[in-house]
Amino acid sequence: MSREEEIWDEGLQSERTRLAWVRTAVALSTGGLGAAGLSLRHGLPVLAVVAFTLAALCGGVLLIRTGVRFRRVQAALHGGTPLNAGLDVLFAWLGTLSVVAGAITFVLAVK
Repeated sequence: MSREEEIWDEGLQSERTRLAWVRTAVALSTGGLGAAGLSLRHGLPVLAVVAFTLAALCGGVLLIRTGVRFRRVQAALHGGTPLNAGLDVLFAWLGTLSVVAGAITFVLAVK
């Protein structure tokens, strides 16, 4: 059995992972845009609008990078090399943190 056959699984793991990243990116971008629009319409603090806009931007960047990441995952799987997804994880983390900051600001301003 070759090295590639040892690590390669015929399942669709990388495709499912790609779809999970797409779902995360779409949720961040659409949720961030919607929440930023609500914050603007209701006159909430600028911090909420900025935080939700940043979340939408992070989601957009993740969505754009999805194709590149998928090709890198495939190359790493077939080549038996490690994959560094640090930048994508950073955008996902920053987007999620922005949603939390915006939501806290939103809740405190509405009270």
